[in-house]
Amino acid sequence: QVQLVESGGGLVQAGGSLRLSCADSGRSLRNYAVGWFRQAPGKEREFVSAISKTTSNTIYADSVKGRFTISRDNVKNTVHLQMNSLKPEDTAVYYCATTLGSRWSEASAFETWGQGTQVTVSS
Repeated sequence: QVQLVESGGGLVQAGGSLRLSCADSGRSLRNYAVGWFRQAPGKEREFVSAISKTTSNTIYADSVKGRFTISRDNVKNTVHLQMNSLKPEDTAVYYCATTLGSRWSEASAFETWGQGTQVTVSS
């Protein structure tokens, strides 16, 4: 059974940090590229970051580059998104998703999605 679950969201002040986690109880995430996307109220879902199956490749949206880091914990079958220097404009619901494809910055390329976790950054 496929079940992607995000956790780690919450309320934080600007400049603070959060670490999001994406876990799957039914599949090995090592077999998939994993991406993080976010959606703010009234806006379209946008790409944040993605990591390849082998962890050798990672990509980031320009808006988060240098502040966010994506990583894998293969022992715990989890992908993390470490978010530092958070800004109010980072406020959104964050989703993780998996794909067997290679178009990691395109939401349409991801086959399986979690339910999302809310991140709120206060000014």
